[in-house]
Amino acid sequence: MNKKIIGVSIITIIIIFSTYYSTNSEEKENDIIFHVTLANPELYNNGIYTDKFTIDIGTYFFRFVPNGSSPEILSIKLNGQNYNFSENFKLKGIPHESETSKYFTWKYEGQKNITNNSLKEISIIINPNGNVMGSVSVDIIKKKEA
Repeated sequence: MNKKIIGVSIITIIIIFSTYYSTNSEEKENDIIFHVTLANPELYNNGIYTDKFTIDIGTYFFRFVPNGSSPEILSIKLNGQNYNFSENFKLKGIPHESETSKYFTWKYEGQKNITNNSLKEISIIINPNGNVMGSVSVDIIKKKEA
């Protein structure tokens, strides 16, 4: 009986470690090169958020964590030496129904992929178009090459 308990415990520990390892390796699959959570009006200067970061050669994509109070249009500009990107991301509510309720998930629609051909410093300008109270997180993530 004790051998069964020890065997089951060892198998359980192996499953936990393998799950932890695979989850962490998936998260490390892509590198976050820029992150901001805009949840406080004090982060904006005259209604606009600005910052700088360094970008390397590669393909990148935007990832957002919006909610129902996020800005309806989130305008993002990236500017650097010989580099310009501009997009007005539009918030879309996606309705879901269960047996007992209806709820929404939210996503931003727009051109999320960007490509960069050299190492450079980039200025990012995020304009919530007047909605500085709605929260949203913005990440720029480098895609790993296959």
